[in-house]
Amino acid sequence: MELTGKQKRYLRSLAVNLKPIVQVGKSGVSNEILTSIRLACDARELIKVQILQNSDVEAAELAELIEEMGLDVVQIIGRNLVVFKVAAKKEHRKISEVIKNLIK
Repeated sequence: MELTGKQKRYLRSLAVNLKPIVQVGKSGVSNEILTSIRLACDARELIKVQILQNSDVEAAELAELIEEMGLDVVQIIGRNLVVFKVAAKKEHRKISEVIKNLIK
């Protein structure tokens, strides 16, 4: 889903109060990390991913991998990424309903 500027602004405002759910450490990005990012997005739609200081992974590098999975990277601030994906299950879709209305 390609997000407009208005939608990204709204998601960034929601992400201010979020704590990072997934942390990338010194072992780098593995399939398990990418799977946990995808599963967390399916459950919550909007998450923060933090790259720890002892990691060799760059934020832009991780953002590219996340976008290859079909998720949207809304914002990168330093070593934190805000990631959005419309939930697969309807009961988890709270943010995406508001996002759809922002197009109009």
